[in-house]
Amino acid sequence: MINILSICQNAKKTSRSLALASTEQKNLALSVLFHWLKENKSSISKENEKDVIQARQVGLNEALIDRLTLTHDRIESIASDLTAVINLADPVGEVFEEQHLKNGLRLHKQRVPLGVIAIIYESRPNVTIDVASLALKSGNAVILRGGSETLNSNRILVAGIHYSLKAAGLDEGVVQFIDDPDRSHVTQLLKMHQYVDMLIPRGGAGLHAYCRKNSTIPVITGGIGICHLFVDESADQEKSIEVIRNSKIQRPSVCNALDTVLIHESISLSFTQKLIPALLKDDVSFKVDETTFKQLPIALDDNVQKAGENDFDTEWLSLVLGIKTVAGLDEAIAHIAEHSTFHSDGILTNNAVNAERFIHEVDSAAVYVNTSTRFTDGAQFGLGAEVAVSTQRLHARGPMALRELTTYKWVGVGDYLIRE
Repeated sequence: MINILSICQNAKKTSRSLALASTEQKNLALSVLFHWLKENKSSISKENEKDVIQARQVGLNEALIDRLTLTHDRIESIASDLTAVINLADPVGEVFEEQHLKNGLRLHKQRVPLGVIAIIYESRPNVTIDVASLALKSGNAVILRGGSETLNSNRILVAGIHYSLKAAGLDEGVVQFIDDPDRSHVTQLLKMHQYVDMLIPRGGAGLHAYCRKNSTIPVITGGIGICHLFVDESADQEKSIEVIRNSKIQRPSVCNALDTVLIHESISLSFTQKLIPALLKDDVSFKVDETTFKQLPIALDDNVQKAGENDFDTEWLSLVLGIKTVAGLDEAIAHIAEHSTFHSDGILTNNAVNAERFIHEVDSAAVYVNTSTRFTDGAQFGLGAEVAVSTQRLHARGPMALRELTTYKWVGVGDYLIRE
């Protein structure tokens, strides 16, 4: 039987020893895990297939099933991300902002782990490895609570993590796993502020709202992305279509996939007549605002529909794309401010002034110029992986990796110094 109090207490206890572990020891555990993943792809896939079958039986939608699925290629990619984490500098102990003050005090900040991090996540077993690897390298103990739909996958992955920790001489307790889908455990976990230093929910809006309302632990939310690209009148239209296509179809079930294209009114007709046929070939369907809808040819594909009341406030996580005509940059920025979740938003333009205005006025965690939204990712940003993509302001924004999992302490050094 799961005992949440005991899990949190053990995590707190082991976090102290992990904070003192050497970079070499932590990297050894990650290296062992890398080889374990590559050697056990078939076993991992077999357990994952059990979850996929059960997910289909209970009617989980295709977007969530895609997130849930671990192919051999995806397992290889997870292992590759581990190599990147190994090669990154260890942030623990980093000294910065050194000062020698007039009062004689030699002062600096020194980076230290947060302590214990709890992650509540749904449908993505790759998160188990991403989070565990980043927590380990940054010296943090972690409590994992995956969704009920990923139990078989997570059990075998956590077994591999524990094997790797033991092989490196580290306490297995630095990675705790809530191996029970009972939701009452989440409620208990949210009140464990005396043992858990930070909580990260990765899931739908309902999970985020529940955690913010009920947690006594500091909460960082992210992972919900209603992402936009604005095509202004100066944009290279052919290149813009390729960026939009990549943003939408490369992996439509993830949070950095594109949801809405905003198009300057002066090019709206010509551009949509190129964009829609190009993406229909990829089985994309469209939700189009009334202005755009009226100017399209009468003979439309059934996959092109007039947008409904809430369609521009929907994270599609599928091959659905919203299109809206706007009067210009001001209206595009206003639309994003009203409808974005401030995850990833971009402009496609050859106008440097418009690009600068967009960068300064769009307040999202990641803002792009002539770039796919799909780049908002820890690995793509050179961070190895991420525990979440934060869309709030404290204490981190965007992909959260090693440094975002640390805090700092002030260190003052003197020669038996006293205050005058």
